[in-house]
Amino acid sequence: MPEDASGYQLHIVHSMREIGEEAWTACLDGTLSPRKANPFMSYAFLEALELSGCVSEQTGWLPHHLVLRDDKEAVLAIQPLYLKSHSQGEYVFDYAWADALERAGGQYYPKLLSAIPFTPVNAPKVLAVKGINRDIAIAAMASGMRQLCERYPISSAHLTFLPSDQKDSFESQGFLVRRDRQFHWVNEDYETYDDFLAQLSSRKRKNIRKERKTAQSHGLTILHKTGDDLSEADWDAFFNFYMDTGSRKWGSPYLNRQFFSLIGERIPDKILLMLAYDGDLPVAGALNLIGGDTLYGRYWGTIGDYPCLHFELCYHQAIEWAIEHGLACVEAGAQGEHKLARGYVPQTTWSAHWIDHPGFRDAISDYLERERHAAAEEQDILAELSPFKKTNGGNGE
Repeated sequence: MPEDASGYQLHIVHSMREIGEEAWTACLDGTLSPRKANPFMSYAFLEALELSGCVSEQTGWLPHHLVLRDDKEAVLAIQPLYLKSHSQGEYVFDYAWADALERAGGQYYPKLLSAIPFTPVNAPKVLAVKGINRDIAIAAMASGMRQLCERYPISSAHLTFLPSDQKDSFESQGFLVRRDRQFHWVNEDYETYDDFLAQLSSRKRKNIRKERKTAQSHGLTILHKTGDDLSEADWDAFFNFYMDTGSRKWGSPYLNRQFFSLIGERIPDKILLMLAYDGDLPVAGALNLIGGDTLYGRYWGTIGDYPCLHFELCYHQAIEWAIEHGLACVEAGAQGEHKLARGYVPQTTWSAHWIDHPGFRDAISDYLERERHAAAEEQDILAELSPFKKTNGGNGE
């Protein structure tokens, strides 16, 4: 493999099918080990978003995927990329940036975004086959995004929820980095859920047990469904939950019914659907995806009023399942300081941003420097509020 990019060509394609599953999977497998496999970056998941129409020009997510090829047209590296006409469904908020530029007479949209649509999950955005120099691949993608911003009326290019190594690589290419945080549960080699509870302070442990008792007092039956156990009836029920929650929280849910059928057909073994039943009637559900060493919590909903059921399905049941199946982590989505009391601890997340307008770029750079310091201080404060027992000279129980 040559050590420079001469002979390589960068292409823009407007659908996953133009890349093809074989080429995509070769790049994915060349980047992530089986232990770090991420179902959201799979060809099946991203293509399902396109085939269902959830990702399209009409929804403001026009695919502009970048593909790096050699002189024989072999795919060497890829990057999911979308031309956005808004900032919805991203979880790294830049509405204030858009407002500032437009008040100054500029135009923020369209912009470029490299992300898993509607999904605040950490994952590498540049995927490359085994043997290719990763720095060359990232430099090519960074250059491609910068050139698109320079040649067309595109204000900026963004990569969200980047692992730290790719964050560093894009920063070396002139991208501005932004720090945020999520709450993840980390498995410290627990053999049972009670082993996990034993590591919490007595007050937090009692609160969780009380919370679970309340959730279980409703007389509901909770079933975990995956693989061949999933049915279209299950998806019908869950979609009702999803639409109810989405309509109340976001105004317009991002995903349609067809999308859930598509992932149910294509990656059933990567899906864990937790459904709560009142007799034979499904009344609540939580959707998770299963990675190599991580359980990813995504959507939840209910058609009834069941105190503490949200915490039971989304957090406690997820932890129990992860322990039982030997997973190292549960990622339960964006934001949510309330997760701290349930054993989820703050973890740093990163994004990278190219701002084409020099003056606007300087203003954003100053803002991000202050924001990073504030985010670091906030994370230190949250760490002090950990629900776990104090050790090494701490207060104990």
